[in-house]
Amino acid sequence: MAWRSQLSRNLKELRILFCQTSPSSASARSFVEKNYKDLKTLNPKLPILIRECSGIEPQLWARYDMGVERGIRLEGLTEPQILKALEDLVKAGASHKA
Repeated sequence: MAWRSQLSRNLKELRILFCQTSPSSASARSFVEKNYKDLKTLNPKLPILIRECSGIEPQLWARYDMGVERGIRLEGLTEPQILKALEDLVKAGASHKA
């Protein structure tokens, strides 16, 4: 999973939004618990923002150069699917570079 160390090269910011108690956010919460430390260790200067809000739909947002943002809804996705969604966002960031 070499792409994990590419986050800071292709993204300016990563935001993960989820509800603290909602069953629809369970996999997003679990993803953060299992992957945040590794992602932050590999990308120490990249802002990785975790936003908890009651009743919010789980989402993953990536901000690229020039303020371009792309988001993915995480409701119904498993942890491996969330990891794949993040990988896709990182790879998409390479195409935003000039």
